[in-house]
Amino acid sequence: MSTIFFRIYLILFALVTQTLFAQNYPDGMADATLEVNSAKVPVKVYATTELGDLNTFPDRKVSGNVVIILNESNAEPAYFNYSALTLAKLNESGYQFLDKDYHLIAQAKPTEENIDTFRYAVKTAKPLTPADTVSLETPFMIWNPSKGIELGPITLHFYSLMFIFAFGFGYLLMNRIFKIDNVNQKYLEPLFTWTLIGTILGARMGHVIFYQPELFKEDFWSVFLPISTKNGLKFTGFSGLASHGATIALIFTTLYYSFKIIRKNPFWVYDRLGIVISLGGAFVRLGNFFNSEIIGKPVDPSSPFAILFPQQSSEYGLTVPRYPAQLFEAFGYVCLFVLLWILYRKTNKKYRQGWLFGLFFIILWAIRFFVEFLKEPQGDEFIRLGGLNTGQVLSIPFMIAGVIIMIVSKKFTITQAENEKPE
Repeated sequence: MSTIFFRIYLILFALVTQTLFAQNYPDGMADATLEVNSAKVPVKVYATTELGDLNTFPDRKVSGNVVIILNESNAEPAYFNYSALTLAKLNESGYQFLDKDYHLIAQAKPTEENIDTFRYAVKTAKPLTPADTVSLETPFMIWNPSKGIELGPITLHFYSLMFIFAFGFGYLLMNRIFKIDNVNQKYLEPLFTWTLIGTILGARMGHVIFYQPELFKEDFWSVFLPISTKNGLKFTGFSGLASHGATIALIFTTLYYSFKIIRKNPFWVYDRLGIVISLGGAFVRLGNFFNSEIIGKPVDPSSPFAILFPQQSSEYGLTVPRYPAQLFEAFGYVCLFVLLWILYRKTNKKYRQGWLFGLFFIILWAIRFFVEFLKEPQGDEFIRLGGLNTGQVLSIPFMIAGVIIMIVSKKFTITQAENEKPE
């Protein structure tokens, strides 16, 4: 087992060292190729979610051919007039507009009905014609999907859907675990309720306290409710969630559940909850991927990991090819889930109460610690130690706690008969 851990850490170390060779993009653009009727035209690719930056881009007088990737942030209905003026300014500067299939949009003047069809703004030495066959070739992947499923007037966001999957599969998995351990199913519903409360409130409070404490003054109600009161009332969902805060809250809610409801050693509950959380964490990071958030640092466009996130928030810096840090974490959490499930089902480690939980803490926060080397900061990170960021500093105590829990778990060993004793 120690050999497997060594190999995992070696792979993580190899990924970390790539940050030393991260690509620098001084002009905020990446190189690509526009294929026009089989002719390859070298172009610079630009994208931004800030309408103001898009409006001033033509003033930069960029030489050569340019492709601007437009996105939904550039065409929000509330700012239609400004968006229309910006697109008109681009058109006056020689830009032509293409739809998602790279077909030339004949009507260059946008309307409220068709503005969302404007996907690319292209400026080439030779203007495009409606008969031209156009495609964009990039050494990196462009991740610019719809953020949800349209259900009439309601949009089911993929981020919310991933949370539903996390809790849904978590419920089914814990149901399976309770059956294996001969635990009365009446204890499942309270566990689900307290886990949901601890996760949502803890994650939200953790994000605000560790990353955005200014919200307590600037937008107080957004701390506790999925709304924003800045620049008018707006439903936002809980867009800022921190796993460290969720973990702390879950520790306390699970203590209550263990002592007052199921009346078992808290480590017995933590051992099994860690298995479920590992899988749930992977779903949450997939949700972050759909939202183009918690992205990685800039990377060489030829890297197999390079992805451009046109919908990324400007808080992360330039919109250039980056590491898909969300997918790295999600993959790590899936591997952790598989490991814990095998140990739970195929070994007697579950009878040493706290051992699986300690291992869960060590590996989970080690994954987070190493991936942080590849990630951009989230908000104003005021907790730093040496070259470590807030996420890494907060992960260290959890890893140490995991080691201590694994050591003291010897004192809480039970027999198979004690574990499967009917409630």
